[in-house]
Amino acid sequence: MKSDKRTPTATPTVQDVAWAAGVSTATVSRALNLPDTVRPALRQQVLAAVDRLGYVAHAGARALSLRRSGTVGVVVPTIDNAIFASGLQAFQTRMAQAGHVALLAFSGYDPAQEEAQVQALLARGVDALALTGISQRPELLARLAQRGLPWTHIGSFPAPGGAACVGFRNRTAMARAVHYLVDLGHRRIGMVAGITAHNDRALDRVAGVHDALAQAGLRLAPGHLVESAYTLAQARAATRHVLQAGSASTRPTALLCGNDVLAFGAMLECAALDLDVPRDVSVVGFDDLEMARQWRPGLTTVHVPTEQMWTLAAEHLIARIDGSVSSAVQREIEVELVVRDSTARVGGKLARKARTAH
Repeated sequence: MKSDKRTPTATPTVQDVAWAAGVSTATVSRALNLPDTVRPALRQQVLAAVDRLGYVAHAGARALSLRRSGTVGVVVPTIDNAIFASGLQAFQTRMAQAGHVALLAFSGYDPAQEEAQVQALLARGVDALALTGISQRPELLARLAQRGLPWTHIGSFPAPGGAACVGFRNRTAMARAVHYLVDLGHRRIGMVAGITAHNDRALDRVAGVHDALAQAGLRLAPGHLVESAYTLAQARAATRHVLQAGSASTRPTALLCGNDVLAFGAMLECAALDLDVPRDVSVVGFDDLEMARQWRPGLTTVHVPTEQMWTLAAEHLIARIDGSVSSAVQREIEVELVVRDSTARVGGKLARKARTAH
């Protein structure tokens, strides 16, 4: 005669859950992996048994049954930059809500390292990939396309070959900042840019400066464009180089910076050189980090809705994984210039106003 009692093992198994819930192991599997296929009352019965026993599903078995790993790879250049940290937080939060785990890898702005990290993520069976920008090697993207793996680019728009992306036109956004400075009467403008090698966002921002200056009949004077790593120390050194490239009469009256970290370094160096911001030098950043609002003077900068951008990227990949979207989608997000107290008209008169139009 079959006993109506069962002693659970030290590590509960799916058989233990089935016995405790009074259902088959197949029903347990469906309740956990395909909940919409199980009646709500029965699903709750299974979940109660899972909770009571402390059962944890085996990831490998789940992957085999669903032919999915439940993981999504994401590659960023670095975690040192706060803009990536906040984006990743939003991405991971949305993925977790959909039952996916984000596996993080770093490229260090090195295409070879990025390719190696992607290969490592593919070897772990990720269901999709999120890539930063559009500077990847064409061979890597061709390999992803050949595998039929969903991926999306984040932070740039458009992406090559019709690939999925959620981003904005970096070139146009930086050009808007230049037009703003020109409207304030600035004619001697310098730039502390990010390192443009293997970084399409930094490269496009420099191109945007050249575009807008040319439209105004201006140009960057020799020595007034310096590339810098995204650290305060190197940003200060780059700023010093730009501000001391010529005489006081040829010194830039405004500095455009490739991101907010570079702008913070620029303002620190201006203070060290006894130059007032914005009376002597106006400073513009890019990203609109939390610190930009708290810094004194408040930093005029290009606002990027980072959390929204990364959340939308996560939602696209989730839709590709579950099959509700079958093709790549390119989505452009809006950015805007936020004017604070780090910029002024030539002569030092503050020109603070509300956010500019998109």
